[in-house]
Amino acid sequence: MPIALMLEDEAERLVRFRAVAARLGCELVCWPNAHRMIAEMGERLAEAAFISLDHDLEPEDATDPGDGLDVAKHLAGLSPTCPVIVHTSNGARGDSMMGEFELAGWRHHRVLPIGDDWIEVDWAWHARNLLRRANRVRRTTDKPSAPPGD
Repeated sequence: MPIALMLEDEAERLVRFRAVAARLGCELVCWPNAHRMIAEMGERLAEAAFISLDHDLEPEDATDPGDGLDVAKHLAGLSPTCPVIVHTSNGARGDSMMGEFELAGWRHHRVLPIGDDWIEVDWAWHARNLLRRANRVRRTTDKPSAPPGD
């Protein structure tokens, strides 16, 4: 089953994201804290079909949770491995996140959280297309090579 990595701290949104991901046959691995995501996503990065990032995060306790730009800057320092969806309503910071990915050569998409069904419609559309592309790539790379000629 393909996986997607997500930075999101809003419980109601997570329920909806997980429902869409399940319908698409995708496991969603989520973090509510940017610093934890940066520390823990390393080994999952190579297997991710895509990454989806919010920007503004609420602290769980007195600890600063960081934000989506922290994760974008971290990823920008790595070789691109998969596409990224930026799903924040913070216009200026979302633009900064997109700029990090643009300069670093990562494929990236923006989904604006507008309307009541943006997760089920707009985000789902992007996720579905990215999963299809990842499945095509996986099938192509999983094909056995032709045996050497005699």
